[in-house]
Amino acid sequence: MKGSRPEQAVLTRDADLSKTDETRAVIEGMVDGLNDHRIDDIGEFFAGSFRWMGNQGCGVKRGLREFQDNWQRPFQAAFKDKVCVDEARLFMGEWAAAFGRQEATHAGEFMGIPATGKRVTIRYMDFWRVEDGRVADNWVMVDFPHVLAQLGRDVFDGQGWEAFDRGERIPPNPGDGG
Repeated sequence: MKGSRPEQAVLTRDADLSKTDETRAVIEGMVDGLNDHRIDDIGEFFAGSFRWMGNQGCGVKRGLREFQDNWQRPFQAAFKDKVCVDEARLFMGEWAAAFGRQEATHAGEFMGIPATGKRVTIRYMDFWRVEDGRVADNWVMVDFPHVLAQLGRDVFDGQGWEAFDRGERIPPNPGDGG
């Protein structure tokens, strides 16, 4: 890299690898609890000061109650018969990560779209930090544009870069000034 290198991986630099098995057990139990659609009693997996930090459209939840009221309840109201499938999980000390999909039926209003009854795939990535046997932090990316596209709404108004992949538009080049 040219120039000064920004400091990298600060949060995981001092990971305690002896905690890997404990972290794995917490995450596996939590995912099972979420797949059982638990809300009111899900606290056994989360620290009281739990932070859930999502991408635009998902918001940030500070504390277990905000997570339950402002994520779990509206999400389960919008999507029924949902199952979470982690396609890969990685564990390193008190850290864990996963990516995968949820498969669900659109059964309630979602982003202003009334229930369609369509079966949708909801892609995601999760990064967790476990502290004292509970999830303390959760960084999340949920692919809401993909969900919305399945429900007939293109949030990119045809300007998504998939148009390059389909040959409908020519990708700009940095040397072209665009």
